[in-house]
Amino acid sequence: MSYQLLDSGDQRKLEAYGDIVIARPCSQAIWHPQNKKLWQGAASFSREQGTRWEGKIPSEWVVKCEGLKFKLSPTDFGHLGIFPEHKMHWAFVKEALKGKKAKVLNLFAYSGGVTLAAALAGAEVTHVDASKGMVSWARDNAALNQCEDRPIRWIVDDVSKFCTRELKRGRSYDAVILDPPTFGRGAKGEVFKIEEHLPPLLDLIVKLLSPKPLFVLLTCHTPAFSQSVLSHLLKERLKGAQVTAGETLLESQSGFALPCGHFARGLYE
Repeated sequence: MSYQLLDSGDQRKLEAYGDIVIARPCSQAIWHPQNKKLWQGAASFSREQGTRWEGKIPSEWVVKCEGLKFKLSPTDFGHLGIFPEHKMHWAFVKEALKGKKAKVLNLFAYSGGVTLAAALAGAEVTHVDASKGMVSWARDNAALNQCEDRPIRWIVDDVSKFCTRELKRGRSYDAVILDPPTFGRGAKGEVFKIEEHLPPLLDLIVKLLSPKPLFVLLTCHTPAFSQSVLSHLLKERLKGAQVTAGETLLESQSGFALPCGHFARGLYE
C-alpha cells in the first residue's frame, strides 16, 4: 500500500495512505479542489470544536512512500507519523550518500524517514529527537525496513544540548540533516523557538562537521522562513559549500502541487 496526494483546496488536503483516504486541514491550500468526486466518503481530521478524527481509520497500519515503509497511527495533533512531502529529501539523501561510508546526524528526526534513507544508503546514523515516543516509533519503522542491524544510534534528547555534548566529546559528522519546528520542547522541557535558537544551533553544527563534509540539509515548515532565509543562514556559515534552496513541493494526482515549506542544501564537492 502506497501514499499519494489526491487533491487539495478549500484549506484542506486529500491523501491516500494505501486504501485509507483522509482529508486534513492545510491552510495554504486556498484554491478550490480540482476533483470533488475524490473527496466523497473520505475520513477526516478537524480542529473545529476540538480536534477529532471522523470516518473509518485503523488504529495502526503500514504504508510505503519513496520505497520506505512507515507505521501510521492517528494522533491528537492530526499527524499520522509521516511527512510524505519529505520524500524528495529522502531521495536526495540516498543519492548523496550512495557508496560513501559516511557518519550522518539527523536532528528533529521524527519518525525516521531521513534516518532510514541514510542507513539504507550505507551510512552510520545518529537519530536525535526530544520525544521518546517518536524515537520508539522511528525504531518500529526501522524494523519494518529491515534496518534493525544497521549502525543507527537512537537518542532521546534536546538537540542543542546533544550537539554541545558531541562537540565536547570530539565527535564529528560528514552530513547533518535538520528539520526544526517553529516551536518545540526538549526532553526535559527545554523550549525551542526557531527564530531564536536556529542560528546558534547552526553554529554548533558547523563545528561538528568533519574535515571533508558532504552536505548540510536544512528543511523547515515555518511560513516566515522562506528559501531565501534558509539559504542566507547556510551561506554565512558553510564556507566552501555550494548552497541551493527551494520549495518543498508535494505533487498531486489531480490539481496543483502542494507547497509544504522550504529547504536549503549546502553541498561540498
